[in-house]
Amino acid sequence: MKTRVRNGVCAATALALFPVLTACGQDAQPQAGREAAPLHDTAPGAGSAGKSAPTPQSARTDAAPTAELPGLGPRTRAEVGPDTRQALVVTGRDRNSSDAEAVLYEKGAEGWKAGATWTAQNARRGWTDHHVQGDLRSPIGVYGLTDAGGLLADPGSKLPYDRDQGFTIDRTDDTGQSLRGSFDYVVAINYNRDAGRSPLDWGRPLGPKRGGGIWLHVEHTTPTQGCVALKREVMRELLRTLDPAKKPVVVMGPKADLAK
Repeated sequence: MKTRVRNGVCAATALALFPVLTACGQDAQPQAGREAAPLHDTAPGAGSAGKSAPTPQSARTDAAPTAELPGLGPRTRAEVGPDTRQALVVTGRDRNSSDAEAVLYEKGAEGWKAGATWTAQNARRGWTDHHVQGDLRSPIGVYGLTDAGGLLADPGSKLPYDRDQGFTIDRTDDTGQSLRGSFDYVVAINYNRDAGRSPLDWGRPLGPKRGGGIWLHVEHTTPTQGCVALKREVMRELLRTLDPAKKPVVVMGPKADLAK
């Protein structure tokens, strides 16, 4: 058994306990005589071999910092903790769309400052404010970002990073697209999970029916089953930038819901 101690938290994993991951956002069914491993929402992703193409993104904004996070209504803003100084805002087109944009905001003395705008993908059927296992929708809300990991070596993550063969995925989705490399880099979204544990942890505080294994991970060419997928180089940049001292969160959902 491999044991990792990260920030005082022991993440013990046995490779034999983790069958090949299938789609994110759906929990694995226990195998006879084995402990279950989480299944994670998969977006189509580039393979791990070779270099990625440059990340398509908008020019970085020169706009002045703002007092409030743009595009968020009072209800959504109230869910962002007062100590949070990093917020990845993932804005979907509408409730039934799998297309989204992501912007990482940093809060300084003068307010919130936007970084680049990145393309993103969410779940195939869009979004929901009551996610359940297998609904093919991403959960709407504000969630902490505390734990990272992946199949590949740590690229310089400030979050605790669990490198593990349990992130291997070597299959196709139901459209025939390869999912290889999707979990080369991941950041766990704290929906129905215990913070301070590896993204591979099986714990589901709300129960298995409410789904789990919702991650930020490497994209491919089709929508996910619940996660948020980003370009490989964007994931590397996020891992190097998200800082536990800044209490990072992801704010995610369709535009109209985030404006409430």
